[in-house]
Amino acid sequence: MVKENDYFRSGGLSMKQKSAEILAIGTELLMGNTVNTNAAYIARGLAQNGVNVYHQEVVGDNPQRLLDSLTRAFSRSDIVITTGGLGPTYDDLSKETIASYFGRKLVLDKESLQHIEEHFRAIGRPMSDNNRKQAMMPEGCTIFPNPNGTAPGCAIEQDGKVAFMLPGPPREMKPMFEHYVLPYLMKDSDTVLVSKMIHLFGIGESLLEHRLHDLMVSSTNPTLAPYAKSGEVMLRVTARVARGENPDPILQPVIEKVREMAGEFIYGIDVGDLQTAAVRRLAEKGLRVATAESCTGGYVSKRITEVDGASAVFDCGVCSYANEIKEKVLGVSHETLEKYGAVSPETAKEMAAGIRRLSGAEIGVSTTGIAGPGGGTEEKPVGLVYVAVDSDAFCQVLELHIPSRGDDAREYIRYIASSHALHLVWKAAGMAK
Repeated sequence: MVKENDYFRSGGLSMKQKSAEILAIGTELLMGNTVNTNAAYIARGLAQNGVNVYHQEVVGDNPQRLLDSLTRAFSRSDIVITTGGLGPTYDDLSKETIASYFGRKLVLDKESLQHIEEHFRAIGRPMSDNNRKQAMMPEGCTIFPNPNGTAPGCAIEQDGKVAFMLPGPPREMKPMFEHYVLPYLMKDSDTVLVSKMIHLFGIGESLLEHRLHDLMVSSTNPTLAPYAKSGEVMLRVTARVARGENPDPILQPVIEKVREMAGEFIYGIDVGDLQTAAVRRLAEKGLRVATAESCTGGYVSKRITEVDGASAVFDCGVCSYANEIKEKVLGVSHETLEKYGAVSPETAKEMAAGIRRLSGAEIGVSTTGIAGPGGGTEEKPVGLVYVAVDSDAFCQVLELHIPSRGDDAREYIRYIASSHALHLVWKAAGMAK
């Protein structure tokens, strides 16, 4: 088996004018039972390293159709990366089919078998005979170890073409792609692509593109490309530099121009997402936050606690659907609820102040609204949400009118409302002394 320390002395493919295709294998993908997140992950990784991806395809667990797809892919491209079909069952036939395409037979790899046997001993389960199938590898291939599962991956290179076979589960595929496939592809390249991701909230993709149009058109190295996300926009700034060269002198001038033109919407560079940005800023300032949620039903708390280190900044959350809880637990006045109703800026404001008072946190944030699909009125339609933040340095109540179209409207309303809450937390933490 090829180890990491001697891996870079193995094959390798020159990346000059190479193109790639991604071939996801599995009937469960065609049936819609599993979402093909692997293709997006691989495509991003290849693009960031200057490898052009021209086609993606999904094919079921059928040897002939897989062979047809592989033949088409290699007629157009130099590199094919497959995911799935490396399991122990009778319908996992990726290795057999791809090996036959290259005219290779399968042979037992003793190190792979040893790893599989050790895996089953470690979990205290007997190993079935069909698991030996996973240790059968195409003759002459480069084997990629899999510390996160039983199926090793591999690469077969022949006549200027290379096929990479990766396992289907993302927790196994991702490290194998990062640790083995990318180094294999890039070892002979004298240039690399380096990207910075600018995260923006509160501006739509079309308006942002309008603001930055001239800059986007004129920027060639680095390039500037927008990507829409639910309620957010990301700008990817990508520079091509010589391997080992510092990319900052190329990237930073464009990033600074974006700050000048749209800085009020930027909440971070390479920060990942809103909840990560909020948690990091809270931690930097030594602040804590508490949440009071009605229509979002704990969504804000959930997103905060997804972030590593959230325990240092998150005090508690109260899910207060009932007016009685808003009143008795959060301290919203009975008069406010009677006069303005649960869905009102006044109630949102008192909820944020109440959770802050209850928890002792420096920042309190609240949500109250109508997520639908029912419950809306002409005066207060579905999608009306109030989000409030309370702190010594910054207090604000937002009135949102979130579109309520489509089958997932309720989930979308809740998600966008939680994003606004997290953004308010980020702003409040930034204004704290």
